[in-house]
Parts: sequence; structure tokens; C-alpha cells
Amino acid sequence: MQTLHRIDEVRAQVRAWKAAGLRVAFVPTMGNLHAGHIRLVTTAREHADKVVTSIFVNPTQFGPNEDFDAYPRTLADDQAKLAAAGNDLVFAPSVAEMYPEPGLTTVDVAELGDYLCGASRPGHFRGVSTVVSKLFHIVEADVACFGEKDYQQLAIIRRMVRDLCFGVSIIGVPTERESDGLALSSRNGYLSAAERAVAPQIYAHLCAARNALISGETDFAGLSAQLATSLETHGFQVDYLEIMDAERLRPATPANEKLVVAVAARLGKTRLIDNISVAIVRD
Repeated sequence: MQTLHRIDEVRAQVRAWKAAGLRVAFVPTMGNLHAGHIRLVTTAREHADKVVTSIFVNPTQFGPNEDFDAYPRTLADDQAKLAAAGNDLVFAPSVAEMYPEPGLTTVDVAELGDYLCGASRPGHFRGVSTVVSKLFHIVEADVACFGEKDYQQLAIIRRMVRDLCFGVSIIGVPTERESDGLALSSRNGYLSAAERAVAPQIYAHLCAARNALISGETDFAGLSAQLATSLETHGFQVDYLEIMDAERLRPATPANEKLVVAVAARLGKTRLIDNISVAIVRD
């Protein structure tokens, strides 16, 4: 497995593979890898001959009071995990390599970022879509894999690719969970032992929402408020718990058949996100 740090080196290697008729998959990450990231890599291997994984903690998607400086940098450990998973190339650029001068150009996908994390983290998805756009241009992959845990991010990237005619196919990969239901996340490492014991309540409440919706509940606002209040009794500070139209990421109506229940909540100092998809079958 190669590790490259420069844009021109990555482009040269990928173009050499493509000239040889090989198909290339891409997995963008911020490192501190866990089993969920490795699932992205193994899925990518199913769709391509070569897999490129980027490790880059992107400063433009962090707000002024967020954890950019504290975000774990674990490159050596990440390299070992990726090599074991059959990854072919790690692209680990510096901030100066990705942003050699203050950028005047950004990519902002309107509307899809208005709610959920976009409402509470202004500028976050502009930072995400801009850096992913840059990475797509650098790697020039045939396919790219993203986790469904970051549902809003996945929806925004899919729309960006469609609207801007990128030549990459986007594959959504189901969320990896611990045996108690907690979605795998790099931020889980911030939880204390007591907080870790409570954290699976997020998924338990999502499952309760799904069951209520499948049973015919249409008071979406009431159900959301009830579940958010219940989470707060377990010690969470709820940022949002919303039932959304899965395609447009707008508040759902009873006419919608594809829903997503999305939640973001703080437990101590740790912000956790999760979601669950719900298909309503009508007679």
C-alpha cells in the first residue's frame, strides 16, 4: 500500500491505473478509523480494482467552537488498518497542500443543508461539499463510498454530483453498529464509561420512532417532541430529533412514503448523530 501526500502524485498514480484499464474506488475520511470506515473500504473493493482512501481533517467544515484541534490524528494506526483491509493508496495531504491560499471558491448545495445539522452548524456542509469536490477532482475515481450514518451528508454529496455532472458514482454503505446498537463513530472515543452505557438510547429511540411510524402514527411533530423529551431524561442534550422526507430532507408530511428519522444530541461534551430510514407501505 502506498501513502502519498501530494496532489500531483495521486493524480499520476490514478491515471496510470486507469490507463491500464483498471477501475478506481475512493473513500474520503478524516482518519481515526474504525470498523465503519473499514466497511467502506471493503465495499469499495467490491466495485473496483483499486481503492484510494483519503485521510484529511478538513478545517473548513469545523465551526469556531468545534473540535478541529482536538480531532484525533492517528495516521500510523489508520495505515495499518487500511493495509489489512486491502486498500491500495492512502492520500494524506497537509492543510497547505489542500488549501495553498485562501479559497475564493466554494460549493454550496442549497436547501438540502437547511435543516438538521445544517441548521445548527452554519457553513459545515459548504465546507464538506467544497473539500469533497476538490478530492473528487484530485482522485478522479469511478465510484466513491459514503456511510449512511451521515445521511444528510450523503444526500448532499449525491445532489452535488448530479447537479455538477461529476463522473463518479456514489455508493451509500449501511451504518456499522456496536452490538448494543450504538452507531460507530470516531467521536465515541470521547465518551466516558458512564456516558457510553447510556449512548445506545439514541438508537433505541430511533427504533421506537420507526415502530410508531410503521404502526400508522402521523403526528410527526408530537412523536418527535415526545422522543426528544425522553432522550433528555436519559441525560442527552438534544440538538434535533426530526422526521424528514428522505429525498428532499424537508419536514415530512403524511403523504410521504420514504421517511428518515434523524437525531443529533450531546452526551456530556460529545455530539452524536444517527438516523433510521422508514418505508411506509399503504394499502
